[in-house]
Amino acid sequence: MTLDRRTLIAAGLSLAATPRVAIAASAASRFPIWPATPPGMPGPPVVDDFVLRSPNGPADNIAWPHVATPMLTVCPATKPTGAAVLLIPGGGYARVAVGRAPSPVARWFAAQGVTAFDLLYRLPHDGWAAGPDAPLQDAQRALRVIRSRAREWGIDPTNIAAMGFSAGGHLAARLASRSALETYSPVDTADSQPTTIKAVGLLFPAITMTESFAHGQSKHELLGKTPDATTTARYSAELNLPADMPPTFLGHAADDPVVPVANSIAMFQAVHALPRPAELHIVETGGHGPRLIGPDGKPHPWLARFATFAHRHGLNIPGDDA
Repeated sequence: MTLDRRTLIAAGLSLAATPRVAIAASAASRFPIWPATPPGMPGPPVVDDFVLRSPNGPADNIAWPHVATPMLTVCPATKPTGAAVLLIPGGGYARVAVGRAPSPVARWFAAQGVTAFDLLYRLPHDGWAAGPDAPLQDAQRALRVIRSRAREWGIDPTNIAAMGFSAGGHLAARLASRSALETYSPVDTADSQPTTIKAVGLLFPAITMTESFAHGQSKHELLGKTPDATTTARYSAELNLPADMPPTFLGHAADDPVVPVANSIAMFQAVHALPRPAELHIVETGGHGPRLIGPDGKPHPWLARFATFAHRHGLNIPGDDA
């Protein structure tokens, strides 16, 4: 069921806050990352469109099958440490599963003193000129906008991490490994900012496009039905990693029926072989996309372990080794 966007105009106020991650809704804001139309708009133009993920679920439990206006939703830190994290949701590159209000994971990071940003990014199937690089354009632009406005949110522009989930993990991995790749021409002064990050977290990520264990939907949506070998290699996140790959944390369930755990293993092995810091946590059960913030506000162990890992590698976030 497709809904008119006005139907959920107040959706940002509908999420029930949990004790450990509560933040005033008025403190959050949502804004476009591009000053005008994003680069490479197809014709006819794309129109923003979202759907309810569950007919009886919360009003802000939505996904976007078409994105014309890439957005950031900022969740300011309760007591800022100067750190920030860019959160990249999944959806198999067929849609983007993110609401308008800050996500539970964003609120958890904010409670740790880390200003968090949820990214709504464009999808290749809408015909953007950059094709499979359109999502990466948005991720790079988002980082640059965050850095250009760092003082506004009390952020140290050198202390920014990224975390991606499922197909968003593939995008986060490419963001981490392709900071030298210029995917679009500068549009304003924000684009003078770098796209490097302090650390990256990849949770149940789609990684490879070349191997038999590639996530079929992500590969099809990103590259089409019959991509050639050169293209699949170019978009396989575990290949051609830079010598300065950011410290990389991975979490996956061994019984994931959607994205095989072999994706995370391949990424870990590739980063470790550079050699660069890498940490992989595989749990026996959990399926795909386990709940990362419990009803009581308690985080999944992956989040706490990422915090410890990122802290060890310079991100200003409390960790067990703090």
